[in-house]
Order: sequence, then structure tokens, then C-alpha cells
Amino acid sequence: MTDDNILQVEEAGGIARVTLNRPHRLNALNPALATALREYFQGLQRRLAVRVVILQAAGAQFCAGLDLKEQEPGDALGTEAMMAVQHSIRDIMIAMRRCPQPVIGVIQGAASGGGFALALACDVRLATPDARMNASFIRIGLTGCDMGVSYFLPRMVGSSVAAEYLLTGRFMNAQRALGLGLFSQVAPLDELQREAQSLAEDMLRNTPLGLRLTKEGLGHAIDAGSLEAVIAMEDRQQVLCTQSGDFREGMAAFLEKRAPVYRNT
Repeated sequence: MTDDNILQVEEAGGIARVTLNRPHRLNALNPALATALREYFQGLQRRLAVRVVILQAAGAQFCAGLDLKEQEPGDALGTEAMMAVQHSIRDIMIAMRRCPQPVIGVIQGAASGGGFALALACDVRLATPDARMNASFIRIGLTGCDMGVSYFLPRMVGSSVAAEYLLTGRFMNAQRALGLGLFSQVAPLDELQREAQSLAEDMLRNTPLGLRLTKEGLGHAIDAGSLEAVIAMEDRQQVLCTQSGDFREGMAAFLEKRAPVYRNT
């Protein structure tokens, strides 16, 4: 099977459905898929017509990590070339966090290594009962800290739980992840796809600027140095939103009990 149409993208009504499409390789990240993901998310920065992204995968597995069959051993490439490979993959997660669109992840089966990183980089994660995630990097001679996992995981579940999984490479099952708050919901895949659509539609009921600034604000608040710093950012974001025509439309729609019509103004 070839890697044609390796990343399927369907955009309609402000929602983009982005599907990893290498089911024959468990959606493992080869150079072509990594490039497609990186370029798509980097390109979202100024694409205001796309307001929410649903990231999903074809087949039974979300993403089995790096496709080792298509990678050169580190000592064959040399330090500079390996650093370029590293950047080509880690930049996907950076782009996912920097893009203004909320990303809803639908995760089934294994999310290992780079797949774990993709899942953690999503803003909301929905998972099937058979979903399981691990930092597989440490099991192939690397460290457990890669592609943003050591940034995301301790902030989401605390340092002790993060150390448990990053130091061992153990799999975290769906119920444990749900209990830790990493997953918002665990359900069969068809239910998750409907829930992802419902979440996206609820997000679209909010003003475009308000939605973008909320994602941005949540990201900055995680690393803010104090309560005062977070509140100062919130104050400025709220004032910015009040200057938008969409704010006035949102207020009018709420009071008139109708669906708003936003114009990105």
C-alpha cells in the first residue's frame, strides 16, 4: 500500500477533520506523514475560516509512534542530521499548541511515543476503552522525554505520575487516563465521533476571537508566574473582545435567544 492521501483533511462549516491515514502501519509517523501534519498545523495560523480541528486516525490504532522501518540509525546520520529529524517531528506538537484553533483528539488503540505526544498536544482528548498511551522512546534506547511529553504530562497529572510513566515506558490505559483527567470521555468510537462533532459545534457558538484567545490564554496560564500575571492577561483579552463587532452580535443573540451570526469583526 502506498502513502497517497497519507493525511486526509475535510473542512466544512468551520470544522476541520484531520485523519492520520496509514492504518497499514498503525498510523506510525514516517517522514511523509510528519511533514503533512507539520505543514497543515503550521498553516492554520492565519486560516481564520477554520475554527476547530478534530484530529483522528483511520483503522484500529491512533498512532504507534515513529515508523522505525523508515528511519536511519542515529549513528548513521550524525548529530546535525538527527537534530533536523528531531525538529521535523517535534515541530508538529509546537504547531498544534500555537495554532489558534482548539484541537479535539479522538484516540483509539495505541498512542505510543510520537502518538502519545500528539494526543497530549490536543486541547481535548476523547478515547475508546481500548486506548492506551506510553512514552515508548525510553524502551528503544532513548530517554522518556521527547516531543513535548515531559512538558505536557507533569503539568496535566503531576510529577509523580509523570515520572511513573516516563521512567518506565509503561502503558497508561483508558480508565487510568480518564481518572487522571487526561481523557474527557471514554466511550465506543462512534459515540466519540458524535461527541467530537458536538464539542466542535458548541465551540463554534462562541465568537471567533473569544475562542482563539481562550486557547491562547489557557496555554499561557499554565506557565504564568503568578495569579496577578494571569489576571492581567485575562483583563486585556476581555477588553480586546469587547471591541469586536462579534461581541455585540453575541450579546444580542444571547438576549434574543437565537443563534449568533459572526463575521470575524
